[in-house]
Amino acid sequence: MARSWRLLRRGGTLVSYGTAATKDSGGNSRLPVLQLFARLTLWNYLPNGKSAHFYNFWAGRRRLSDFRRRLGEDLTQVLRLLADGVLAPQVAARFPLSEAASALALAESRTVAGKVVIVPDANGS
Repeated sequence: MARSWRLLRRGGTLVSYGTAATKDSGGNSRLPVLQLFARLTLWNYLPNGKSAHFYNFWAGRRRLSDFRRRLGEDLTQVLRLLADGVLAPQVAARFPLSEAASALALAESRTVAGKVVIVPDANGS
């Protein structure tokens, strides 16, 4: 997070959408999330023209129609940015579906930067 914040230029926005990297931390599981919120709040008060936000994927799920609408809008925007080449996902590894267990093991190892992607097997399954 701190490195991403430093890389932002004036007018940039940092969006955090998860705290999975802290899921195995000892102690109170809410503490890392609270620390993240505090950090983002502090960064928003700095006079550097940058902003930082937390995106809660599940926010609003109690009102299903609002949740679906917001999710549809957000995903449409993200997919448009991907299609336009504005966003480039960091892929650490690709595995055929037949090797899904290996893909999961790698993803859970916390040794790679980026996403572990499962693709159809060469034979189309």
